[in-house]
Amino acid sequence: MFEFNVSSEGSFPSADDPQDPNLMTVALLRELLQGQERQNKLLEDLIDQVGAVQRQRASELGQWRDANPELARRCRAAANALSQVQTQYLENLTEEVSENSDYLMDGEYMLTEFVDRFGPRLAHLNGVLQILSQLSSVPDAANSQ
Repeated sequence: MFEFNVSSEGSFPSADDPQDPNLMTVALLRELLQGQERQNKLLEDLIDQVGAVQRQRASELGQWRDANPELARRCRAAANALSQVQTQYLENLTEEVSENSDYLMDGEYMLTEFVDRFGPRLAHLNGVLQILSQLSSVPDAANSQ
């Protein structure tokens, strides 16, 4: 248990006594504070770096949309249509799971077949939707500044 005297009347421990628990605690707290300050600086640098990359990407997408307005509109229409396809696909997937959940839990073969059947298609569909959505998205006024 440590005791700290914070009043102005108290006596301060001598700096000559390295074994004094109060001095050791103060030194450790200073080291912790310095470490925290370094960590905060690194996090700020990381945020600046990520923000710069995102702003650059948003700027490039904006330039592409400005140079290809008709294609951007067609990408939006395609994304909307594929979104409906994805919804139907997810409905089929969830129906398959609910109908065969016992088989999927009991058999490694059935689970592997299910993943092989639905996984790659779902992953590719998500990737295509993401690209189309990014190419056709309307730039956010808050993010473009």
